[in-house]
Amino acid sequence: MIACVAPSPSIDRVFEVARLRRGEIHRPTRFVRVPGGKGLNAARAAAALGADVRAIALLGGHAGRWIAEELARIGLPLVASWCEGETRSCLSVADAGSLTEFYEENAAVSAAEWEAFARRAQDAVASPGWTTISGSLPPGAPSDGYEKLIAESSNVAVDTTALGTARPVLVKVNASEAGALTERDVDSGVAAVEAAHALRLRIGGDGHAAAVTLGRDGAVLVEPDGSSWHGSLVAGGRYPVGSGDAFLAGLVSALDSGNDWPEALAAALGAAAANAEVPGPGLLDAARARGLAEQAVVEPIAAVRAR
Repeated sequence: MIACVAPSPSIDRVFEVARLRRGEIHRPTRFVRVPGGKGLNAARAAAALGADVRAIALLGGHAGRWIAEELARIGLPLVASWCEGETRSCLSVADAGSLTEFYEENAAVSAAEWEAFARRAQDAVASPGWTTISGSLPPGAPSDGYEKLIAESSNVAVDTTALGTARPVLVKVNASEAGALTERDVDSGVAAVEAAHALRLRIGGDGHAAAVTLGRDGAVLVEPDGSSWHGSLVAGGRYPVGSGDAFLAGLVSALDSGNDWPEALAAALGAAAANAEVPGPGLLDAARARGLAEQAVVEPIAAVRAR
């Protein structure tokens, strides 16, 4: 069982247009709407890959009810905690050469609403399976919100810059987020390896792992014993939104199935690339993801001391 915790869900919409022109009326040629936000994207991607998944989400208003109904329709189990505010929406507009994104701010939550959500999440975590926690904290949540969401008995993987002093088993971020967390420029593969080692030390060192994704340049991974890997995959897709979430889903799903860390890195790259081929974050074809994973090149990296 994989539990995917979503403190900042949304309805994610993708409009596809022939060409985006500022100030003009557009008539989308394709429209996709899915339960989204990083946590729910990861949940749907993991379920698509065949994992046994449960989503735990903080929902509110008409948008929250639509998300709950849609997850029920696709058969993805949901533990919902409700708040007074309206769940946000996010919009991506894709044309032939670009992707433009609009992200609504999360509605604020009260202290009582956050505590209720944290209790529901702690009760629903997947111990001894994996738990993922992804995304930003909503306004009103305590600064140590991630720490309170992490159950010590679980294998927890997080994807956030709101890490605080939390000590999950695995932290996964992109290069920009790694730079913000480590206060360094992550503008090369070497810098990404250094950042991954620094993040691993930050969350506890031995027994903990860190991954930094690099877009089309693949990803680096430092596993719990300190071994370092670089993974790459030659693939292209027009819809990169949610690929980082699919990467996390692929990584954790493979680990949950008993694969080793290099195999899990290849699976993560395959899932991310498959996601980018389909409009709508977290929507991917499992067979395609597996086929792409078989094309991934995963190589060891000489140990790098974090500076």
